[in-house]
Amino acid sequence: MTQADLHKDDAPYLDVADPTFSIRSRAVMEARDASWYARTPYGLAALRYEDVQKLLRHPKLRQGSYRWPAHSGVTGGIFARWWESMLLSQEGDTHARLRRMANPAFSPKLITDLRPKFQALANRLIDQFAAKGECDFIADFTEPYATGVICDLLGLPFEKWRELADIAGEMGLALGVTFKQDLPVVEAATARLMAYAEDLVAARRAAPSDDFIGMLVQANADKSQLSDQELIDMIVLAIFGGIDTTRNQIGLAMAMFIEHPDQWALLAEQPDLAKAAVEEVMRVRPTVTWVTREATEDFTYNDLPIAAGTTLHLFSQSACSDPAVFANPDFDITADRKPHFGFGGGAHHCLGHFIARGDMTEALKLLAQRLRNPRFNGTVSWLPDSGNTGAISMPIAFDPS
Repeated sequence: MTQADLHKDDAPYLDVADPTFSIRSRAVMEARDASWYARTPYGLAALRYEDVQKLLRHPKLRQGSYRWPAHSGVTGGIFARWWESMLLSQEGDTHARLRRMANPAFSPKLITDLRPKFQALANRLIDQFAAKGECDFIADFTEPYATGVICDLLGLPFEKWRELADIAGEMGLALGVTFKQDLPVVEAATARLMAYAEDLVAARRAAPSDDFIGMLVQANADKSQLSDQELIDMIVLAIFGGIDTTRNQIGLAMAMFIEHPDQWALLAEQPDLAKAAVEEVMRVRPTVTWVTREATEDFTYNDLPIAAGTTLHLFSQSACSDPAVFANPDFDITADRKPHFGFGGGAHHCLGHFIARGDMTEALKLLAQRLRNPRFNGTVSWLPDSGNTGAISMPIAFDPS
């Protein structure tokens, strides 16, 4: 069957809303072999590398994640209001204005200055369990590490890490396919983080500072730059977004290396490979398994009519193992690869990608040197393997270096 002959109703169907569905399943690979796209409960899904690359920046597509609550059957509440209003869901001038407000907190120079703090934090956390030869990698490392990085970045006290990590984990349930059933937990967590952000604003107004939150509070003095609600929404995004995705991604990295012990040994021997290791992990096991766009008008792509309002999920997971582009897609931190889509692309390319790359690089470098021969040490508890995914708990054992 040629692409032109493939009618929309005949395209493969993937039930990505099913919590038991895996984005890495054979069904996805077979769908990718048969067609550049599939039908899903949320709209269409692009499966191949070339198409994902083109559609990320297509001029007739806008950022589409703003409709995620509605796709999940959630049409009101605190989280949906915040999600649909915050920076990542905006377009045009509003998006550009809000992004300018956030840019200073995520500059490459700032991340370079923070690297010694990343290293100190990682070593301090590893010190707490290294001699035991075992830990819950999520509870003992990825959660306090991801949260501690955000505390350093935003000028928050590290002592708050447990509370903030719990809130981020509970809010993060909204980004998975079980959002609606988890709604009460999500709403309560969002309300707690909103209240925390309001307290931070009050504290910075009483005692001005030159950190990121202090800068936002100063910008809020001119309501045309940043409204009161936009101020709170931005702080919530900076805390939640930085914790949830980094925690999940480092956990997924450990899972990949446990499954590929030769690569872990290589990283321990050559710590300079840590930067490439981050990119390779995000290619094969991204926490954000798809990027979303929405058609702003009717158009045709690859002979397929796409109506205005259609949601397209761009499957970064399947695109980055596409055999048409990756002749040998196996996990290899020494391979020269085309760019992955773990941070999205175009105008909505992840604002925090510099800090995510920087803190994960330092973490993997030190973990590989200090934890030898890591292996699973019990049952790993996972979020559903689509949407935003990751481990809830991951007991591991290792040989201390």
